[in-house]
Amino acid sequence: MSDPLVTDPIDAQGPAARTVPVTFPSAGATLLGVLHLPAGAGQHPVVVLLHGFLGHERNFDLAQALRRAGYATLVFHYRGSWGMDGSWSWAHVLEDSARVVARLREPDVATAHALDPGRLAVIGHSLGGFAALMTAAADPGVAAVGSVAGFDLGTAAAACRSDPAARAAYLADWASELLPLRGTSAPALVAEMEEAGDAWSLAHLAPRLATRPVLLIGTDRDVVTPAGVHHGPLVDAYLAHPVPGLEHHVFPTDHALSDHRVALARTVIAFLDRHLKDAIR
Repeated sequence: MSDPLVTDPIDAQGPAARTVPVTFPSAGATLLGVLHLPAGAGQHPVVVLLHGFLGHERNFDLAQALRRAGYATLVFHYRGSWGMDGSWSWAHVLEDSARVVARLREPDVATAHALDPGRLAVIGHSLGGFAALMTAAADPGVAAVGSVAGFDLGTAAAACRSDPAARAAYLADWASELLPLRGTSAPALVAEMEEAGDAWSLAHLAPRLATRPVLLIGTDRDVVTPAGVHHGPLVDAYLAHPVPGLEHHVFPTDHALSDHRVALARTVIAFLDRHLKDAIR
């Protein structure tokens, strides 16, 4: 069997691999995405990759590796980011993620791109990890879910409410990072997060994820989502519930997994192969 990290697949009996621009309507906005379709006849299992806050790291390397491994993989921009319609907010990220995941399972889209709507996973990085877990918890049709260096907005909200210094740090950091976004501000983002509070606590999702495979990857050189704050307590909560399908790792790397991209791809592909590749749904 070929290694999807180093070998391009050859399938002479089916359609060639393709890269297809796609659009999705979401609350009156039009979202642009790129669907990486693998070679061969469908139906292909599907992975939605959710990028993080700002979206500087969009994980296209992971999308390409997943395609070579046989997964149709989508990367898209949320509302109000990188030229997309509408305004950015945490709630809009959740709404857009849910809408795109649901749309990929609708018969016209699934048929047009030879997708298997019963084998769909959501994998997210940073804020995308938060959105992936929230989306899966709200949508039983998501077959597997993964969070990579996930940002727990519920944990951050609690820190802001209890520690003025933490709140000031978020305000300062986010005020300097908003160039790719529109329709928001650092005070608006902090206020929205604080208002949601425990409703956005990832630990509280354990009961709704308990029947599905869950992958959590933490990063221990990470100043954005320190593993001791955003990863370890979440793992403990999911083990305690329990979430029997939990798989968890901590990689010795930074928030973008800058020197662990191959390890990331191998871990995600192995997780999906165990739970999606040969699943009959």
